[in-house]
Amino acid sequence: MQNTATPTHCPYCALQCGMNLTPAPDGTVEVSERADFPVNRGALCGKGRTSGAVLARNVRLTSPLVRDEGGTLVPASWDEALERIAAGLGRTRAEHGPDAVGVFGGGGLTNEKAYTLGKFARVVLGTSQIDYNGRFCMSSAAAAGIKAFGLDRGLPFPLEDIPKSGCVILVGSNLAETMPPSLRFFTELKENGGTLIVVDPRRTKTAEQADLHLAPRPGTDLALALGLLHLVIAEGRVDEEYVKERTTGWEDARAAAMAHWPEYVERITGVSVPQLREVVRMFCEPESAMVLTARGPEQQSKGTDTVGAWINLCLATGRAGRPRSGYGCLTGQGNGQGGREHGQKADQLPGYRKLDDPAARAHVAEVWGVDPDSLPGPGRSAYELLDALGTDIRSLLLMASNPVVSAPRAAHIEERIRSLDFLAVCDVVLSETAELADVVLPVTQWAEETGTTTNLEGRVLLRRRAISPPDGIRSDLEVLHELAARLGVEKGFPTDPEEVFEELRRASAGGAADYSGITYRRLAEENGVFWPCPAPVEPAGGGGGALPGGETPARGAVPDGKGPAGGAVPGGEAPAVHPGTPRLFLDRFATPDGRARFVPVSHRAIAEEPDEEYPVLLTTGRVVAQYQSGAQTRRVAELNAAAPGPFVELHPRLAARLGAAEGDPVAVVSRRGRAVAPARITHAIRPDTVFMPFHWPGEGRANTLTNPALDPTSRMPEFKACAVRLEAVER
Repeated sequence: MQNTATPTHCPYCALQCGMNLTPAPDGTVEVSERADFPVNRGALCGKGRTSGAVLARNVRLTSPLVRDEGGTLVPASWDEALERIAAGLGRTRAEHGPDAVGVFGGGGLTNEKAYTLGKFARVVLGTSQIDYNGRFCMSSAAAAGIKAFGLDRGLPFPLEDIPKSGCVILVGSNLAETMPPSLRFFTELKENGGTLIVVDPRRTKTAEQADLHLAPRPGTDLALALGLLHLVIAEGRVDEEYVKERTTGWEDARAAAMAHWPEYVERITGVSVPQLREVVRMFCEPESAMVLTARGPEQQSKGTDTVGAWINLCLATGRAGRPRSGYGCLTGQGNGQGGREHGQKADQLPGYRKLDDPAARAHVAEVWGVDPDSLPGPGRSAYELLDALGTDIRSLLLMASNPVVSAPRAAHIEERIRSLDFLAVCDVVLSETAELADVVLPVTQWAEETGTTTNLEGRVLLRRRAISPPDGIRSDLEVLHELAARLGVEKGFPTDPEEVFEELRRASAGGAADYSGITYRRLAEENGVFWPCPAPVEPAGGGGGALPGGETPARGAVPDGKGPAGGAVPGGEAPAVHPGTPRLFLDRFATPDGRARFVPVSHRAIAEEPDEEYPVLLTTGRVVAQYQSGAQTRRVAELNAAAPGPFVELHPRLAARLGAAEGDPVAVVSRRGRAVAPARITHAIRPDTVFMPFHWPGEGRANTLTNPALDPTSRMPEFKACAVRLEAVER
């Protein structure tokens, strides 16, 4: 057994913190600090520190499971389990057509797995019905970024730029609990004289660090951003030269913003006019400033417009595409960024290519060795796919997701999953969704396999294998290889992750998310590489390494700085090896004319406003000791001790009207169902709002209540605001 420490990355959130792993005698790993990785500089949260616990044999799946005639999941051989899956998927395809087979992936899959899953769906199954749970993460921010900038990358600059900015507006993020190691960047911001503004209906641990905390009514972030832009215009703070030289569409966006005068916005949001004016002053006076959004403004049925309004604020004040300034999104899941770039999203092919683009189809089809016409078109988005289970979609292959807990209107989605003709699940633990499967396959975990992820900065990273998996465990790549062969495709599905990555490089070449200049060796030597990173191309006369056609990398995404970190070299020649692109848009945006685009937006109500029957607003989120649906973290004793179960956070005035004391069971009821959890009474939340974390199944399942109303562009469900009523529960 290898006893030296292996440098790698955490399996949880999109920070992808660096850590060292040393094999432990019990078959798990000991986690230790890794100070050389710039994102966390050795710091780890409780989830990262305890991540080795899920590797234990008594926690994880260790054998394939199949459902017997009595309806019980029982151990089976790999051959039997794989044959059952191939037969189930194949039978559905033969009887009902390829689109009757669905594929659902996860934002925790490595780039290699996400790429292969998308290829498997389209080449082997021939189905258009593939999406992933990352649709629930930052799809609204992605859609808004593409509209405005022509390109979506969570952060267009490294985290290290945050402390160097003059002001940061953090909208709808409680990163002190969701990404604790990142809080240091905001602490350093304040130490350097910068200011932090936090927008959140709750006074969270993050909001407590702010110089100014705004607590708007849930679902009103769009009006808030428009009100701020109105004041920027009224107070003469627009950067007119920047708007003229680097943007288009200003007049329409200006007119839309001017309809949102401060007093009107105060009535909608509950944020006072003096506070609005103070935000504008704090944001506009420094030389540099940023807006960072997270799930709060994004998980709304108007999330794309909401993010667009915050981007408009950045553009009007000349912030985007300038040093230490700009708009960015704090991606949530570990590989939420890379997971959608390489093909497991319903409308995308590898390299962030669009599935309905003939040139994109031709390029990827050539790499895959198939006819472009054989590739199916775009399919349903995540919630729409799940909602179609048991009707249009009769069989489902699901990897690394737990929609029974994580999907909106979860009781309905559970019913749809139960109605399937066939369900196969690949996971590391027996999640609530896996418990409903016909076949469950136990697969390797992050410490037992090599692969790449892309963190919230767009930094592609190498996770290294530190230990061998237990006997009876196979990787997702091996599963897809075996299923492809059983379904008639013998070649094109390698099991070696580096071989898959080499193909991914070719498939992404020339796309918006171009990884073609990235290799495993570079990732190991350079502590990650920022995309876009095109492969060098020799010019006709030799030497230099210019990009194809002499174009700027990734349609306007340019490297910055000097030498190895930035791309400029003596004599002005392009570098032989592209250095990667830590900072986007400094010279031009990734639009055809190089200009950012204002998108005019106007406030509208959430899909379900409170009324007499349901007079209170529910918002949801996370707690520091649990992660996503909790399928893994709820199996770690230390984390369960810190966060043992769900709760309902409510204001004392609301608790008094209900007659509830601290710890009393409270029922929260929406039009979709009922959840019960203990009361947690606090002044840190608005009196018209309750909060529930969404990590738990059972009667405290918060997503039983949430509204699946979808954003018309991103197809993001409205997790963050729905109408509920509270009921006392007898002990």
